Amino acid sequence: PRQACFVFLRQGFALSLRQNNVYNFLATAGAKYGVGFWKPGSGIIHQIILENYAYPGVLLIGTDSHTPNGGGLGGICIGVGGADAVDVMAGIPWELKCPKVIGVKLTGSLSGWTSPKDVILKVAGILTVKGGTGAIVEYHGPGVDSISCTGMATICNMGAEIGATTSVFPYNHRMKKYLSKTGRADIANLADEFKDHLVPDPGCHYDQLIEVNLSELKPHINGPFTPDLAHPVAEVGKVAEKEGWPLDIRVGLIGSCTNSSYEDMGRSAAVAKQALAHGLKCKSQFTITPGSEQIRATIERDGYAQILRDLGGIVLANACGPCIGQWDRKDIKKGEKNTIVTSYNRNFTGRNDANPETHAFVTSPEIVTALAIAGTLKFNPETDYLTGTDGKKFKLEAPDADELPKGEFDPGQDTYQHPPKDSSGQHVDVSPTSQRLQLLEPFDKWDGKDLEDLQILIKVKGKCTTDHISAAGPWLKFRGHLDNISNNLLIGAINIENGKANSVRNAVTQEFGPVPDTARYYKKHGIRWVVIGDENYGEGSSREHAALEPRHLGARAIITKSFARIHETNLKKQGLLPLTFADPADYNKIHPVDKLTIQGLKDFTPGKPLKCIIKHPNGTQETILLNHTFNETQIEWFRAGSALNRMKELQQ
Repeated sequence: PRQACFVFLRQGFALSLRQNNVYNFLATAGAKYGVGFWKPGSGIIHQIILENYAYPGVLLIGTDSHTPNGGGLGGICIGVGGADAVDVMAGIPWELKCPKVIGVKLTGSLSGWTSPKDVILKVAGILTVKGGTGAIVEYHGPGVDSISCTGMATICNMGAEIGATTSVFPYNHRMKKYLSKTGRADIANLADEFKDHLVPDPGCHYDQLIEVNLSELKPHINGPFTPDLAHPVAEVGKVAEKEGWPLDIRVGLIGSCTNSSYEDMGRSAAVAKQALAHGLKCKSQFTITPGSEQIRATIERDGYAQILRDLGGIVLANACGPCIGQWDRKDIKKGEKNTIVTSYNRNFTGRNDANPETHAFVTSPEIVTALAIAGTLKFNPETDYLTGTDGKKFKLEAPDADELPKGEFDPGQDTYQHPPKDSSGQHVDVSPTSQRLQLLEPFDKWDGKDLEDLQILIKVKGKCTTDHISAAGPWLKFRGHLDNISNNLLIGAINIENGKANSVRNAVTQEFGPVPDTARYYKKHGIRWVVIGDENYGEGSSREHAALEPRHLGARAIITKSFARIHETNLKKQGLLPLTFADPADYNKIHPVDKLTIQGLKDFTPGKPLKCIIKHPNGTQETILLNHTFNETQIEWFRAGSALNRMKELQQ
């Protein structure tokens, strides 16, 4: 690659002081291998990419599913697993199955309370969480020009929630304006010169076409528990009453990589100023998460941060924060039913606060702000009135704010570490006593035999995201220590046998216990195992650990109805077999107490299904076919035990 960087995207500076060994590892590894390092407090990688690295026409990969944020600058920016990034950094060609192209034609123009976030909330409602799988979403049409560059980034960012490979907008004057404001006018001029190559070809064909009239689009709010359950803001209160969802909003949270642009903060501040003018503050708790140090410094300088504080808000660190579960929430107990509204991108069960009873809704920052002031899901800022401290009723006006600061951005603190010109004397710092860092040992090679009598660790019922497979929040401190973080393996997945999370039957002892403990028992006793999953298994974050952990604890295959793209590749990279039922109905033939034998591995070839023998406890057997998407190179990964193992073989 032309350029590589590490971004300490999950934690703010204060937390980094408590995990200096991780910080030192990243800093020294970057210095040794010529990789730039953005230190803690820099912000979230996607905002940093938009501010510094993305440009029209770039092909960029990043180890996070929201890397497509860069599509707001006309780049093809794709989220991948860490092993894919290793390949690229090592100079190995990166491959991707040629995606379909879904066209989203935008007509009309945004106005009033409707924001760029509402475009993707609407599209998510149409396509669902798996409707974009295996496709690039290309936005086009006359409505594009009414959306700011950072607004386009918001839309592309949340394309991950429909399973899209990436999303992209055509180059236009809004992108040129943003490039110039962020010190890249020369790139904007070059893009102007080649503009014809950065927009859709006349008469181009799309595999699927969706049309959204922005002039008719209403503010949306999606949730709870899934980002594709779309509701107009005007209707969500009635739906919540019908469904028994809590109406009172406990916390409103704005910011994150999806919605922390200067324009986002300005529109939220515009709502806040109106409430303050009538003596009101938020009825709900209210937090603000800047996406980068540059955004934090600029909204502090221009007064937005103080306005939001005056409303009752707390400005958090420049980091993922509650969006990734790093939220030390004190106002409720685990298991307490409650509602929160956020401007984030995901709202899976327990994602933000580890409470499965938190009903999380995603919407735009300005709608979050309005709802936090009103304190209820039944409030529609387009039609409903608030009562000021003087007893007079008033209605919030639709917010308006500059998309970019009138002057220059304030860069804030310098948090970037350039790699040294000479790295020959650099040493990578890994403490041997660290509980947060652990050097990896190679996984075992395939033994050349079919997989006989695999035990089923868990048969998963329903949605199983990478958050279910490898929980975030407090577990993120172990991201560099595979054995420690493996103690969260599949603790959020629902076991079809008993309808519970983190409770599976040990086939040897017949006792129910936590999933990680059972997996460790099997590993200790040489029992190889398999996971059975449902549709779109592994959707959500590109979290590498969701593939590393099962491999570390003894898994050999993951068999599902279908996979999310990044997770399927991650499993292959770690030497596991991601397989799908040739007939999805065969999912129902397998019971948690069965054993499985996978045959055909000696003749493992692209496009040829594998045979699976289901062995029931009563002695009967059934045979089904399992499909796969392995190519020749990926089959070599499996035989070697992992992609890294294969890379090492090729170097010898």
